[in-house]
Amino acid sequence: MTLLLGPPSSGKTTLLLALAGKLDTALKCSGTVTYNGHEMNEFVPQRTAAYISQYDLHIGELTVRETLAFSARCQGVGDRYDMLAELSRREKQANIKPDPDIDVFMKAAATEGQEVNVITDYILKVLGLEVCADTMVGDEMLRGISGGQKKRVTTGEMLVGPAKALFMDEISTGLDSSTTFQIVNSLKQTVHILNGTAVISLLQPAPEAYDLFDDIILLSDGRIVYQGPREHVLSFFESMGFRCPERKGVADFLQEVTSRKDQMQYWARRDQPYRFVTADEFAEAFQSFHVGLQLEDELRTPFEKAKSHPAALTTKKYGVGKWELLKANILREFLLMKRNSFVYIFICMQLTFMAIVSMTLFFRTEMNRDSIADGGIYMGAIFFGVTMVMFNGMPEISMTVAKLPVFFKQRDLLFFPAWAYALPRWILKIPITFIEVAIWVFLTYYVIGFDPNVERLFRQYFILLLVNQMSSGLFRFIAASARNMIIANTFGSFALLVLFALSGFILAKDDIKSWWIWGYWISPMMYGQSALMVNEFRGHQWSHPLPGSTEPAGIEVLKSRDFFQEPKWYWIGAGGLIGFVILLNFCFTVALTYLKPFGSSRTVISEETESNEQTNGVGGSIQLTNNESGSNRVTNLGIVDIKVCSIHLEHFRK
Repeated sequence: MTLLLGPPSSGKTTLLLALAGKLDTALKCSGTVTYNGHEMNEFVPQRTAAYISQYDLHIGELTVRETLAFSARCQGVGDRYDMLAELSRREKQANIKPDPDIDVFMKAAATEGQEVNVITDYILKVLGLEVCADTMVGDEMLRGISGGQKKRVTTGEMLVGPAKALFMDEISTGLDSSTTFQIVNSLKQTVHILNGTAVISLLQPAPEAYDLFDDIILLSDGRIVYQGPREHVLSFFESMGFRCPERKGVADFLQEVTSRKDQMQYWARRDQPYRFVTADEFAEAFQSFHVGLQLEDELRTPFEKAKSHPAALTTKKYGVGKWELLKANILREFLLMKRNSFVYIFICMQLTFMAIVSMTLFFRTEMNRDSIADGGIYMGAIFFGVTMVMFNGMPEISMTVAKLPVFFKQRDLLFFPAWAYALPRWILKIPITFIEVAIWVFLTYYVIGFDPNVERLFRQYFILLLVNQMSSGLFRFIAASARNMIIANTFGSFALLVLFALSGFILAKDDIKSWWIWGYWISPMMYGQSALMVNEFRGHQWSHPLPGSTEPAGIEVLKSRDFFQEPKWYWIGAGGLIGFVILLNFCFTVALTYLKPFGSSRTVISEETESNEQTNGVGGSIQLTNNESGSNRVTNLGIVDIKVCSIHLEHFRK
């Protein structure tokens, strides 16, 4: 159990990200981080170590239990079974009788298919979340659990996984001191019993929480001032001339003693004049302190890779198989659709209302077929139907953007690939599309007076199904590309306007300028509208010639707006829409795979020695090792032995 201390902007988050292998690839880094002697490119650090962010990103419609269960299902048991087999072998050699309770727990946690419930219930008890296990997490629009409970859910989301190295960034934000003590104490028991490694960053830990840790890492201005056992930290600073007052919390003292504003009050050598001691001077003095010398000796001896058990480091990118990941996402998406059922009910009510308006506006007793102008009214009815179905895809923007932060977090933690998230969002919406389009078509078709042939009824239904699916795919793609509600809504509205203008109804094909005609040919709405026009005006009702013409009335109407007249254009339009549905959903998946969330990078430059290029680097040495355990269930495997020879991050200026 290692406590990471340091004032704000001292580099704590950067250090944790570096240890967890989650630093931005754009950063220029030097030095190496090794796990059991293996460098980061020899295994998958995101699954071997768990980084727990200080930001609480969860889907508000899921309960606490469902959130943890989904995380456990995606991360799987990892190599727990191999670890358990190795532990049993070593216990027999050492004649150690395992604790029966821990023995049962570890066997259940290592069993594929059973680990989700066991681990979830265990972590709920450890974090004190049993009281709100079946309460929704909540968000800005939905009332849910408290901020402290949400912080514990963020921690539990990674604890349910098989990772043995935990890097926790400011997990006490929003928690009172007693809750923080409870969580840290539970983590201590877990880490010591299961022989894990935890580096926990806390801003102002209470003395009781501070006493739970084994080691201390103190950062200041990006430099490691002290790293070693908690018992020796005060003696190090006393050797530098600074003493912690009796009634002062040690954690507060450690964070203030390196500060230019607060350092003077702790100066203990009254016979010598005080001068400010910089973080660089502390770091250099630590190298000659007995703890620093011991640490240097340990780091000088590299870890033998042969001693690393194959189960210690994860080499598979994902915790379970592809089908299991897809099934977990399908079940979660289906659950979210049920929780958001009001949205789909409202869309159906909206369609019903607009269908009634359309029936009264385009009423068959007032609709004639005696002129091209009459045909234009039927065209308007078809265009209005396509427009209404297109608008049904707009809610996809807000529903997609709202869940993107959670998706990006889980994607970067290697919970699942992007396609396992994108496919359920597409496939599960298809049955709802059948219902929405059926409401519109079966209410309006015969009342408006379209061709009474039932085959043409179902042909119109089929095309509008494809238009609805195309619209949903388009707005999902816009949302995933924009990643921001304002930008996505702006582009979504613009896309609708362009599609309407270039669909062939508002502007006929001959009226579109030559430099814009490419927009006509790539407009998916044009293909849907052309298919519907051919389907209607090639029907029996429009086979009679108009006065003064020998051609059927339907052909004359299609020519008036420069639509295609051949019957084959129905199937060309259907094929074009199917192609756009596949293309847009493929682009949605690609956007989810490669795009990153919007964020701002922060650069910290030391005020004292700004001219020194190394002051913002994380200098020094870090070694995280397991504690020895005697009669516990787990003998010391050295499963996680992390050695950071040196990390130096060159700072950037905007």
